[in-house]
Amino acid sequence: MNHRIEILTRDGAALSFECAPQQDVLAAAAAAQLTLPSQCKRGSCGACHASVAEGDYTLGEHAADALPAGDPRAVLLCRTTPRSDLRIVAPYDSAKVLRQPVAVRRARVVSLDTLTEDTRRLELQLDADDLNGSAAEFEAGQFVELALPDDEGAGDLRRPFSLANTSNWDGRLELLIRLRPGGAFSDWLRERARVGDALTVHGPQGGFGLFADSLRPRWFVAGGTGLAPVLSMLRRMAEYQEMNEARVFFGVNRVSDLFMADELARLQTALPQLRVEFCVREADDAWRGFHGTPVEALEAALASVSVNTSPDLYVCGPPAMVSAAQAAAVAARVPSSQFASERFAV
Repeated sequence: MNHRIEILTRDGAALSFECAPQQDVLAAAAAAQLTLPSQCKRGSCGACHASVAEGDYTLGEHAADALPAGDPRAVLLCRTTPRSDLRIVAPYDSAKVLRQPVAVRRARVVSLDTLTEDTRRLELQLDADDLNGSAAEFEAGQFVELALPDDEGAGDLRRPFSLANTSNWDGRLELLIRLRPGGAFSDWLRERARVGDALTVHGPQGGFGLFADSLRPRWFVAGGTGLAPVLSMLRRMAEYQEMNEARVFFGVNRVSDLFMADELARLQTALPQLRVEFCVREADDAWRGFHGTPVEALEAALASVSVNTSPDLYVCGPPAMVSAAQAAAVAARVPSSQFASERFAV
């Protein structure tokens, strides 16, 4: 017998669909033409996490750090099969739920810049199509999946990357990509990518983004290329002239790993209320910024904040960094409803 699934989004919308026996909730939603925010679909990344408010379920095998701490009813929708009707609370607004499959579009490389030894800035231009024209429409904080050019012989291999720019009519996508040893996409980007190369873009996707209508301070914690969605959200704030107090804790391993400092300085001019703290874990005595990780800088800053004035926290980076930031938020009694994160898929 099928079970009835109800998803309640952060902004109060209710979405309902049927789930067959042994079917996971994420797949059941897709069968009902509802694309819920997700990424790896194998229980590793945590992008499809939510909380079961009512009902019985089975939670399948998943990475230990993929679920948020402190919520005994937290689940991954890609690993959740219902044993009864379920009422599920989602940590994103209804605008992040697509009423159709993820869009698939073609794009071409228009710029490829070296930021550090292992970090590249990739700019793409979407091809015009009948539905979207050339527009690149997405919410700040979302990501796309890129598939290699057809002649690379990679089949359906895709890699997710967060968008660093904001929605635009020109069809422009900006991504910050860390090169990983032995990675198929990294090898192509390092050795063979050229301006004019064609890629397939799946997206936009994901539920990471700003809390709508919140007037609380916005604190961003980024590790490495986790800076990409943070830049997107800050640029959106600048475009909309939003005046929330804002802080960025941007962390890397070495001083030579820092990038986009000029762009962060430009955003500080556009957003006078923005403070940026560069955090270097392996810095020598000549470094004048914060010595340590961005989470350690966050912990120090949270120590001087009262519970009644706690900020919204937006965290993006490696799984261990995201988990540490969440633990710091719990220790500082920041409500879980004020914590949003995106972790790198592994």
